[in-house]
Amino acid sequence: MNLNADPQELAKFGDLAHRWWDADGEFRPLHQINPLRLDWIDGLARIQGKAVLDVGCGGGILAESMAQRGADVLGIDLSTKPLKVAMLHAMESGVQRLRYREVAAEALAAEQPASFDVVTCMEMLEHVPEPASVVRACATLAKPGGWVFFSTLNRNLKSWLFAIVGAEHVLKLLPKGTHEYQRFIRPAELTGWVREAGLEPVGFKGMEYNPLTQRYWLSADTSVNYLLACRVPG
Repeated sequence: MNLNADPQELAKFGDLAHRWWDADGEFRPLHQINPLRLDWIDGLARIQGKAVLDVGCGGGILAESMAQRGADVLGIDLSTKPLKVAMLHAMESGVQRLRYREVAAEALAAEQPASFDVVTCMEMLEHVPEPASVVRACATLAKPGGWVFFSTLNRNLKSWLFAIVGAEHVLKLLPKGTHEYQRFIRPAELTGWVREAGLEPVGFKGMEYNPLTQRYWLSADTSVNYLLACRVPG
């Protein structure tokens, strides 16, 4: 099976791994939006005491916060350096019920189908060659009646202006080259993949940012960043 990963993408995040937990560094936006995501996921799925998988966990910002809320979390990624950073930070934090593995979602799906109450896949689909394959794997990994959450970037003129020109070049919220516009995913495309994978879309949320107040919030506007909640039938 060919690995559904882009070596350049893995290297890009690997090179920045040591900065992952610097709340004022390159990953500052992830730290700022993490509470919003966490509350939204927890509000729908009630993660305490549940088996949760974080696909494309990177340095572990979301995975660790879910474990702190009482979930039993496995974080997976294919970029070695961020995973090591995640493991080290978990040790330093003393957070319990948190494990990490360097494994592809597709490989884990073959190994452990229907094993997780909740599966999260945040800001990852736009970084892999075959995002629909990851969606299928996430659906396979979730138990009947379980929840699957995705977040990604819409593909339109506004998202190009906001997420690439604005965030990477003007405001310098993200390192240049973080995103490639052609890999952005329209909500209709993601909904199609989700339904093909046997998931039921429950609802979208948009994420907005005000550069003057430096504040993020969830809204109904999915034109740039957006999140999608799904259920597994049963």
